[in-house]
Amino acid sequence: MRVLYFSRDYTSHDHRFLSAITGSGHQVYYLRLEHNRRALEKRPYPDGVQEVAWVGGQESFSENEMFACQFSLNKIIKDIRPDVIHAGPIQTAAYQAARTGFRRLVSMSWGSDLLVDAGRDTAMRRKTRYALQRSSVLIADCQAVQQKAAEFGFPPERVVIFPWGVDLEHFSPQEGSPLRSRLGWQQAFVLISVRSWEPIYGVDVLVRAFARAAQDAPELRLILAGGGSQEGLLRQALADYGVTERVHFCGQVSNRSLVDYYRASDLYLAASHSDGSSVSLMEAMACGLPALVSDIPGNREWVTAGRNGWLFRDGSEDELAQGILSALEDRLNLATMGKAARLLAEERADWTRNARQIDVAYQMAAAESFSRELG
Repeated sequence: MRVLYFSRDYTSHDHRFLSAITGSGHQVYYLRLEHNRRALEKRPYPDGVQEVAWVGGQESFSENEMFACQFSLNKIIKDIRPDVIHAGPIQTAAYQAARTGFRRLVSMSWGSDLLVDAGRDTAMRRKTRYALQRSSVLIADCQAVQQKAAEFGFPPERVVIFPWGVDLEHFSPQEGSPLRSRLGWQQAFVLISVRSWEPIYGVDVLVRAFARAAQDAPELRLILAGGGSQEGLLRQALADYGVTERVHFCGQVSNRSLVDYYRASDLYLAASHSDGSSVSLMEAMACGLPALVSDIPGNREWVTAGRNGWLFRDGSEDELAQGILSALEDRLNLATMGKAARLLAEERADWTRNARQIDVAYQMAAAESFSRELG
C-alpha cells in the first residue's frame, strides 16, 4: 500500500510507527503539521520513508494557516494517490485530513487528544466529532480511548485497539545496577518518575508526596527524569521540605539509556491525571518494576493492586505518600510483584507483535471503502 502518514511533529513514537509501517513493506510518505526545532527525536527518518514537502511543517502550526494547508494537502493527495491516510492526533492532523473528504482515513488517537482535549471547549468538541465522523477506522491504545470515541458516536467495531508497547529485549530486568552504585544508593529505596513536568502528568503531586514520605523514611530516594514548565515549582517543593539532596535530576534521558534508570529503581511512580496505555509504565513493567500509579482508567488496564503494583486516588498527595511508605514496608514482596509486571508486559506490551495491528487497521479501511463503492 501507499501510506500517507500525517502527524503533528516528529517524535520517538512517530519513528517507531514509521519503522513498523515500512517494515511491513508499505510505501510510506511522511507529512508533518509543524516542526518544533527543540523536538527530542534527533534520529533520521527510517529507511524507505519519503518526507513530503508542503506549505506546513515549517514552524508551529497556526489556525491562520488552515486554508493554505488544506489546499496543499488536497494537492498532495491528488499527486501521491495514497491507499490509506494514517493521521493523528485527532484535532490536528486527523481533522485536517478529514476535511479533504478522503475515504480511507485511519485516524490514530494519541491518548490525551480524546481523553482530555476533546472536552476542552466547543471548538475542540466540534473538531473531534468532525474528524471521527469522517474516519474509516480509529486506532486506540486502550479501552478508555475507545469509550471516549463512542461518546462522539464512533462505532466500537471500527476501532483497532492495541497498546503501543515496548522493545522487550531492550527493556528487561537485570540484577545489579552500576548507576545505583555510582549514586551511592546501594542501601536506599529508589523511586523513579519519568513523565514530563507538565500539569497533566501530576509530577507536582508526586514530588510533594515523595517529600512528605521522605520525612518519615530517610532511606527514600527519587530519580526524577524529564523536564518542563513546572521545574521551578518542583525544585521549590523539594527545597521547602529539605529533601533536594535525596533527588537525582537526570534531565532528558535517551531511550537507550533509560533502561539503566529503571534497573536502578525499586518502584515506578506516576501521578498522571490522564493517560492511555502509558509507554513509560510499560517500560518500567518490562524491566520488572512494580508500579504505584494514579487510579485512572488507562492505568487500571495495567495495574492490579497487590499483584503488580498499587493505585492511589488521582491528585491525592496523602494517598501517594502513604502508598510509598506502604511499598517500602512491603519491599520483601516487590520482587514477586516485579515478576508479575514483567509477565504482563510480555503478554500485552510487545511492540513487535502489537504493531502488526496497524496492518489490520489499513485492511479494514480498504475493505470499508471497497464496500462503499459496491454499495
